[in-house]
Amino acid sequence: MSQKQRGKGIVMKPYSIIAGLFSIVFVGSTFAQEIDTTKLKSYRIERHLSAEAKACIDCHATENPGIVADWADSRHAHINVTCYDCHTASKADPDISTAHLKHAQTPISVIVSPKDCSRCHPAEAAEYARSKHANTLEVIWKIDPWLNHGMNNDLERATGCYHCHGSIVEKGEDGRFTTETWPNVGVGRLNPDGSFGSCSSCHTRHRFSMVEARKPEACDQCHLGPDHPQIEIYEESKHGTIYHAEGHEWKWDSAPGTWAAGVDYRAPTCSVCHMSSVNGVLGTHDVTERLAWETQAPLTVRPSEFKAFPASTDWKVEREKMKKICLACHSPVWTDGHFDHLDKAVANYNDNYYKPVKALVDELYEKKLLDNTKNLDERIEVEMYELWHHEGRRARFGAAMMAPDYAWWHGFYELKKRAMEIEEMVEEVKASGKLARKHDVRGTGGDTAKPDFMK
Repeated sequence: MSQKQRGKGIVMKPYSIIAGLFSIVFVGSTFAQEIDTTKLKSYRIERHLSAEAKACIDCHATENPGIVADWADSRHAHINVTCYDCHTASKADPDISTAHLKHAQTPISVIVSPKDCSRCHPAEAAEYARSKHANTLEVIWKIDPWLNHGMNNDLERATGCYHCHGSIVEKGEDGRFTTETWPNVGVGRLNPDGSFGSCSSCHTRHRFSMVEARKPEACDQCHLGPDHPQIEIYEESKHGTIYHAEGHEWKWDSAPGTWAAGVDYRAPTCSVCHMSSVNGVLGTHDVTERLAWETQAPLTVRPSEFKAFPASTDWKVEREKMKKICLACHSPVWTDGHFDHLDKAVANYNDNYYKPVKALVDELYEKKLLDNTKNLDERIEVEMYELWHHEGRRARFGAAMMAPDYAWWHGFYELKKRAMEIEEMVEEVKASGKLARKHDVRGTGGDTAKPDFMK
């Protein structure tokens, strides 16, 4: 192609769309440069597209070229699933976009919820709905005291908690979703249609890539930091070391059920252990499965005994599933030894740290030396919170995922220090005979009302 044909230095980039469906040609510079929107796309229709679907593509190719490019390269596009198929709505739907109706008569919803996805993916949606992911908004309201008594404010929740756990999406008087609750792709988001979650938390829009969801980076957007550093733990483990060294060579796009250990990948990622079909264990979108312990809870219990969200699973059955996944690469001796270490680490945390230290703090409540009107407004309460929510989780997660530094230095070692500090503080309060100092906690004032779905 000559420079004249290219037109003032603008390079034409072809994009293949929908095998045998149609071709889209981008005319313009790379997205980093200014785009000539008058020449952005041209279409050659080789198979049928509905008028509504073509209207979506025609408009958004100009308005949101990145969205159309993502979709065009997706499996959805290849099988003729269009924008309208996922975003369609009836005028009676609670999540219909009134703003969209002002300039286009096609009724759509900005939100594509798990209920919408279930039209084509019913099994995955059902598995997800019963998972701890989908119900994590309820879980944090029940076990994380920062949400209760307004101990953090609405902005802190919107920019922090709700990005991962999900918001309760609400509409304002103007018919638009409120900025306090939207945008949001949290895994436990409560959608206007009553469904929980967002599939695009893991399969980001608009490509919804299975390859992306299989890689540990899909999980590290939420599972990191002082209270749940699963990605840091994974990277310390031998599994993570192998992934970083060789993962670029693995086959990530094998069909579900055919992604095989030792053939397509050499070491597991998060999705291998918790979701994928491996060694005769069926795949699932319920990450609550395959767990024998609830290691995020203050006191470690079996998943079926976790009061905030009791699982309908038998831990013995799930333990055997997880063992079978390990046995795809490891020997029975190695596998049994690993789970023996995990079970003993759980007992060590429960019996030597959480139970005895909690008993000391509870004694102060009983003697009216610690006020339980609000949580986390007294230093001892914060220390106790971090004992289970920070060090306690790191010790248990580190043991579960084979990260010795997190099991010891970031876990049990820090638990010892935290226990000493709490013991000294308890002794000082008891000796004084006075109520422990109450703090005027900064940045409080969040909504303290329980969500309607919990009432």
